Amino acid sequence: MLPDREGALANAPLDDLLKILLRQYRRPLASHGVELSDADIDSLAADISTRAPETPSRANLRVALVAAVAESEAVLARWNLTFEQALTTGMDRIPGWETTAEFLAIAEEKANAELRIAVGAALLAALGDVRHADKLIALYAHDPHDPEAQIGKRLLSFSAQLDSNAPDWVAQARAWLAAQAPPAD
Repeated sequence: MLPDREGALANAPLDDLLKILLRQYRRPLASHGVELSDADIDSLAADISTRAPETPSRANLRVALVAAVAESEAVLARWNLTFEQALTTGMDRIPGWETTAEFLAIAEEKANAELRIAVGAALLAALGDVRHADKLIALYAHDPHDPEAQIGKRLLSFSAQLDSNAPDWVAQARAWLAAQAPPAD
């Protein structure tokens, strides 16, 4: 019997989920100047999950996450893709490969960029920064069973204080996000 990944992601203690994601994102964060020890990760996860007041370490984390997401968006832009477009674009439509080895290298690069954007956007949402929340909603709408979609839904729901079990979660999340936009001049 296969484990219930969706149930595990929906029911895992929030600070445990944040610790896993922060450990997974350690290398991209380090490339943007944020080195995290295990103790730093434990502290950040606890602070985020309890909605503790802002700290310099969380502000630095946010800056590094924004930079890492932008870096991965630039990878997709080489193929003229946004994150949302990449979700529905098969490798047969990605140029630049002729051999199996080239295909595998480009497929890995595309998948890594998509993963880093999804996890980075989810961590940003948990930190209260919803600039990439539309990507989380799009990912969930595209494939609600995808583990990163489940993570994004969970962390965006945490940030927006939405019921992640609502049958109309996508509509609620879109409405909440639209309400966050500053009024037009």
